[in-house]
Order: sequence, then structure tokens, then C-alpha cells
Amino acid sequence: MTTISQTSERSLRPSSSGGFFRALANVAYALFDRLEHRSAVKTLNELDDRALRDIGITRSQIEDAVYGQVKAELTRYL
Repeated sequence: MTTISQTSERSLRPSSSGGFFRALANVAYALFDRLEHRSAVKTLNELDDRALRDIGITRSQIEDAVYGQVKAELTRYL
């Protein structure tokens, strides 16, 4: 019975420091994703047109493919 009364007195709200660290982690993950996308775009831009054609994209579709905005004509190959 003592355990129930003790747990009912505690606040169920998360601590403010936990929210801060969660937000900080979200920012870090977003930054990592951004850097990873930029690296992929750079790598694909360094390929010649023949290699891009083998992948199934054109030079103008590189950013759309990297950022997940695949055009309808590309989805039939996936």
C-alpha cells in the first residue's frame, strides 16, 4: 500500500532536461541526415551520364532521388 501512495505522489510529467536532450538528439539526427544527403548528391553528380542511366536516373533527377521524391516514371522500376 505504501508503494501505491508513493507512486501516486510523483509527477508523471517528463523532466525538462529529458526534453532538452531529446530535442538536441533530434537536431543531431537531422544534421547527420542533411550531411548524408549532401554527400549522396555530390557522389551522384560526380558520375558520368552513362552510369546515371544505368542507375535509372538523369542528372536532373539526382536531388529528387536522394531526397525521396522519386518521380512516377521511376517508381515502376522499384
